[in-house]
Amino acid sequence: MIRHIVLIRFQPSINEAQIAALFAELQDIQDKVPGTLAITAGKSESPERIERGYMHGFVVDFADWAALQAYQDHPDHKKLGAGLVAAAQGGIDGILVFDLPVQDLGSEIQTDCDLPRTANSDASML
Repeated sequence: MIRHIVLIRFQPSINEAQIAALFAELQDIQDKVPGTLAITAGKSESPERIERGYMHGFVVDFADWAALQAYQDHPDHKKLGAGLVAAAQGGIDGILVFDLPVQDLGSEIQTDCDLPRTANSDASML
């Protein structure tokens, strides 16, 4: 499975209704692209408060790399992407994308790398 993670720093002039409309477009794509497993979108509610302006985002789970490519090539994705870039602070500079291969092991999800955690590790905050 591929987890497609997108964080967005919207322009201050973009309101929550406009953001909700963009995320609704995203949800509509799920039924149009085979291999799209799940889509979750929304505003950060992190108690850590270290979003650095990236207060909204979404995660799309794909069956494999081919499904992610089909999503990227789909005309609805291209339209949505243009809308996100137009609404993001600084255009494309206001968007972060991270694609993570994830192996599903029953009810546990294991990633390709396990970070060691120690009592003094900053990674324990993440």
